[in-house]
Amino acid sequence: MSIEHHDLIHELPEFRDQIHSLKMNDAHFSKLFAEYHTLTKQVERMESEAEPVTTYTEEELKVKRLHLKDQLYAMLRASA
Repeated sequence: MSIEHHDLIHELPEFRDQIHSLKMNDAHFSKLFAEYHTLTKQVERMESEAEPVTTYTEEELKVKRLHLKDQLYAMLRASA
């Protein structure tokens, strides 16, 4: 099974420069970005079955990651 990569650069390539800038200059964005990155790695390990968990646990993390992505996207749009 092929694992999709959901890191923020792949998800929002049009914001590449703003992502970098906000990571360097906005502590809140940087914190949320780090959380998103950590969750993405956890989900990818679960999807590859390297870290076996229940479907419910995996789906919970995906929802949490989606909420973080929504917050990050809103911050990126606001900075544009």
